[in-house]
Amino acid sequence: MHTLNSSNTEVTTFFLVGIPGLEHLHVWISIPICFMCLVAILGNCIILFVIRTEPSLHAPMYYFLSMLATADLGLSLSSLPTMLRTFVFNATGISPNACFAQEFLIHGFMDLESSVLLIMSFDRFLAIRNPLRYSSILTNARVAKLCLVFFTKSMLLMLPFPLALKSLTYCKKSLLSHSYCLHQDVMNLACSDNTLDFFYGFFVALCMMSDSVLVAVSYVFILKTVMGIGSHKERLKALNTCVSHICAVLIFYVPITVLAFMHRFGKHESPSATILIADIFLIVPPLMNPIVYCVKTQQIREKILGKLGLK
Repeated sequence: MHTLNSSNTEVTTFFLVGIPGLEHLHVWISIPICFMCLVAILGNCIILFVIRTEPSLHAPMYYFLSMLATADLGLSLSSLPTMLRTFVFNATGISPNACFAQEFLIHGFMDLESSVLLIMSFDRFLAIRNPLRYSSILTNARVAKLCLVFFTKSMLLMLPFPLALKSLTYCKKSLLSHSYCLHQDVMNLACSDNTLDFFYGFFVALCMMSDSVLVAVSYVFILKTVMGIGSHKERLKALNTCVSHICAVLIFYVPITVLAFMHRFGKHESPSATILIADIFLIVPPLMNPIVYCVKTQQIREKILGKLGLK
């Protein structure tokens, strides 16, 4: 990167942080982080492998689950390298281009997961509302097109982020506030005008917020449909098909909400809690989603146990 006309030199390296005040424990903190990330990667790979190799699981619900596992896998793989470098080796430096690429991948897979959770909520509504027409409406071809459209949408929506950040000038400040790169975090280091980046970031946040609102709306319709079922047993059976998805929604959106409130109202508090929640946000959903779906979805559980020879 070039030298500015003033006495300031544009930074050539950004620096990540671990957990302030706990630097002496970073190596020990890295052990559970590494373990959870490896379990998350293994769990999502198993989900993808089982759905790919079992013809009985070639159905819309499991295709959407594959997309969710892909998003979780992307989140883990895009954030794990810098987190481990920071905690294990105290290697906090990262080049701007690598940082921009990482924030593109993290935000892209976050938006993809949000979109997949939205699709899955409509899938559950359709399965409960029109069970006889479900397979004719959600054909494999339509599901494949939906997955491709939402994957492309997530990547294109996040593409302006690294391009906009690359056009900014960074001088004096080079210390980020997390152990991985996020758009808002990097943008705040810029010493040139970042108004356009701010408003586009706000637009992207509204898009993800609209996903959560539409998920809530879909569950209002699901509850309305379930309450119209005459048999109490059938009501419970219908609701039980949504439990795994509800858990996935809570696992994904609760940390986001908590983190947003902490950024908005906890600016004068210790940054350690905010950084810890931010790390949990990228680790817990990829870790917990395979566990939830294996425990609550009988077909997935039986096929995995069968592959392991434990059935």
